[in-house]
Amino acid sequence: MNQSRPKVKKSRALGIALTPKAVKYFEQRPYPPGEHGRGRKQNSDYKVRLLEKQRLRAQYDISERQMVRAYDRARKVKEGKTGEALIIELERRLDALVLRSGLARTIYQARQMVVHGHIAVNDRKVDRPSYRVHPDDVVQVRERSRAKHPFLVAREGGYATDGETPRYLEVNLEALAFRLDRDPQRKEVPVVCDEQMVVEYYAR
Repeated sequence: MNQSRPKVKKSRALGIALTPKAVKYFEQRPYPPGEHGRGRKQNSDYKVRLLEKQRLRAQYDISERQMVRAYDRARKVKEGKTGEALIIELERRLDALVLRSGLARTIYQARQMVVHGHIAVNDRKVDRPSYRVHPDDVVQVRERSRAKHPFLVAREGGYATDGETPRYLEVNLEALAFRLDRDPQRKEVPVVCDEQMVVEYYAR
């Protein structure tokens, strides 16, 4: 669900940097785009919760329909908080884990890699970014795709983040592969979100 709105403008509107390129622009202009971007705004409770939901959606680059489905599944989890279950549900998406592993630079690139058939799970091609990865699943770049430039960059650590690789992943960049060791914990997932507000938005 690649959105046409420029990523920098979208980052400024949501108050978070969605791509490495957006970080620089966002630091220079940390306010929403447009001539009224610096103006004082009155935020209702609804608007605050709506913004938080949009921020979470943007970080995973998913549609509203996909978000609602993830929320419905999270609501049915018997243990823990619904908000934390929602984050874990989204984090188990194949495109999200391709990003976290360092195989892609942005969630948009990770989605493209999956859609174009470059990624396999347990030796089977998967071209659905929403595919839910399970613990012990092994994800790797397909043999026929490994010589492509993005994966050569990934192998050299070109997309690795400044922070540590999430502990729920075991990554081998040399082999262009990773394994989901276990379900993520909310505190380990590097997304900027007050998930309780997202729950309150959908529960209204």
